[in-house]
Amino acid sequence: MRIGLQKLKSKLDQLYSVYNRKQYVDPDPLLFLYNYPDVRDREIAGIIVSSLAYGRVAMIMQTVSAVLEKMGPDLYEFIMNAEPKTISCLFQNFKYRFATADHLCALIMGLQAVIADYGSLSTCFTMDPTGKTDLSGGLARIRAYVLRAGDAGHLLADPGKTSACKRSHLFLRWMVRKDQVDPGGWSNVPAAALTCPVDAHMFKIGHMLGFTKRRSADGICAAQITEGFRRISPDDPVKYDFCLTRFGIRNGLDLAELEQFLKSDSHHV
Repeated sequence: MRIGLQKLKSKLDQLYSVYNRKQYVDPDPLLFLYNYPDVRDREIAGIIVSSLAYGRVAMIMQTVSAVLEKMGPDLYEFIMNAEPKTISCLFQNFKYRFATADHLCALIMGLQAVIADYGSLSTCFTMDPTGKTDLSGGLARIRAYVLRAGDAGHLLADPGKTSACKRSHLFLRWMVRKDQVDPGGWSNVPAAALTCPVDAHMFKIGHMLGFTKRRSADGICAAQITEGFRRISPDDPVKYDFCLTRFGIRNGLDLAELEQFLKSDSHHV
């Protein structure tokens, strides 16, 4: 689909104004982050929620709810004080698709190690000796700490591989951006540095907009789609992620309707 940048920006801004609202979040797992006003708790919730954000959304919501309920309302307190035996006992019956109790326990104990050494996930993420914002470096640093505690399996993607690391970039979007939908909290990371979380819906949208021709939703594809949005919104290339991915996720909003709106001369969504 060929559309001028100014017209596309106008269209995307209209979609943002209509759909980038909390009323359209449910059943997105982002809902869980709203329960944690303290950023120390929110970043822990964010990384656990995003790590489990794959598969059918109803099962994601059910699984995440059960995990966070066992950890209690003060996630930072739990992470810093729970003994390995306590963690293992709490989650001994955990199973979600490819994730086992051992994977989840390794993730939680790894987060405990990160926070014990750095004070927060945010500090660990931004500890780049060059002073630059390096998303891959920050994600790799957190992942390396977690892996020292045990095998967390696929729960944290390896940014050094060809994957789009969708769940990791979703976590960063939640923690870095702050608007009516994304709660933010990591003010030391610029929104301009973010990469678009490319799931099946954003993959199709990226093709629809002509931002990518990749045949798979890999890291190159994510970079191309992000660059496409960066031409429209250089300071916040992930701004339109939430409102666009409502199409194809929420009942009554499908991708065909989105494409028709973007092609039309209508000024009303």
